[in-house]
Amino acid sequence: MIELKRRQGESISVFLHRFSTKMKQSGILMESKKRRYKDRPISKAKIKRSAIHRAIKKKEYEAAKKN
Repeated sequence: MIELKRRQGESISVFLHRFSTKMKQSGILMESKKRRYKDRPISKAKIKRSAIHRAIKKKEYEAAKKN
């Protein structure tokens, strides 16, 4: 966790710049963006069905192409 205190006489804009710089350096923001949308693992059965479907469509395309 990042903890910053505003220095005496430091303007808000300088403080925000310092805070954002620390956030970028820490990698917290990038990690949270990665975790925001987590993909579910695809089941093996679904992968097989997809491969069979692609093979069938490829054969249909090749047959139509020959005619």
